[in-house]
Amino acid sequence: MTSARILGTGSFLPRRVVTNAELALTVDTSDEWIVSRTGIRERRVAAPDETTCDLAERAARQALDAAGCLASDIDLLIVATTTPDRVFPSTACLLQERLGIHGSAAFDVQAVCTGFVYALAIAEKFIRTGGTKRALVVGAETMSRIVDWNDRSTSVLFGDGAGAVVVGASDEPGILSSHLHADGAYKDLLTVSTGVSDRGAGPGHITMRGNEVFRMAVTTLDALVGETLAANDLKQTDIRWLVPHQANIRIIAATAKRLGMTMDQVIVTVDRHGNTSAASIPLAFDTGVRDGRIRRGDVVLMEAFGGGLTWGSVLLRY
Repeated sequence: MTSARILGTGSFLPRRVVTNAELALTVDTSDEWIVSRTGIRERRVAAPDETTCDLAERAARQALDAAGCLASDIDLLIVATTTPDRVFPSTACLLQERLGIHGSAAFDVQAVCTGFVYALAIAEKFIRTGGTKRALVVGAETMSRIVDWNDRSTSVLFGDGAGAVVVGASDEPGILSSHLHADGAYKDLLTVSTGVSDRGAGPGHITMRGNEVFRMAVTTLDALVGETLAANDLKQTDIRWLVPHQANIRIIAATAKRLGMTMDQVIVTVDRHGNTSAASIPLAFDTGVRDGRIRRGDVVLMEAFGGGLTWGSVLLRY
């Protein structure tokens, strides 16, 4: 049976680094307070003239180079983003034009921090059913555009960036399973309360009920790990690497404990990137691949939790 396998990875971060010390100049916070509660020490912020598509393009080109294929080889392009360049066309279509790809399917996926997991799962289904041979899957965000920089509860959390993978049909095992969930009953725990059709009454910035989100994340991710292992008839010790959504080091540590893993088996970038929403998993995955920790044949678990509420996992053999 045809499998979908990751052929190459890429990532890109804006140049500007915003440290905790810099944030402490404008809001009532400190480096010690932020690090102790989140693990974040710095984050990247896009320049005023730098868009989500700009970041996506740089990550995508790197992934294509790593996969050893041309943009013209791509017959499906999916961008996971919460912060698209425009209402329409999709950021995927804008990226498609940048890369010189013509005629193949291109669309955005909006599942906030779980977006890349959703997008990768969709691409895998297209490949497994024979509808696609090679897909480019990108997670890209400019979260700084929807952050209230005067709100210490959210401004310290988020950053900008992009990560990408090229996924291709293969006779060798690749993506083993995906598990996607959502529950809109919890929509107000983490939200931007204004939009196009519903103008809302809020300021158009991220608002979050942090303690409730933390509890939901730990509970749902714990169940998700069990679901993923059971579906593949695997033991905890069969997982070589955990590549989690980079939201909070305490949530990451709780998931690792559930798997019986040490933090040496977890790819952690939250300290340097902050929460880059849909970009965080592909950014972290590319980091682990490029520094040599993640090697061909390793079993990797990706898992995420985000606004919606959404949560999901992808288990793969790299």
